[in-house]
Amino acid sequence: MVGLTKRFVDCESGATSIEYAFIAILISVSIIYGATAIGNGVGSSFNNVATGFDQ
Repeated sequence: MVGLTKRFVDCESGATSIEYAFIAILISVSIIYGATAIGNGVGSSFNNVATGFDQ
């Protein structure tokens, strides 16, 4: 039982998987935030153009 516990504690593959998951989450959140900001800017520009045509 002691050998099994030592192998479990020494194994780092789970930690590496968690690190990659955190990196993927950060990249995903960054992409979503950036796309939202760009979308809002483009939407505002289109609204300004549409308002110009209405006048």
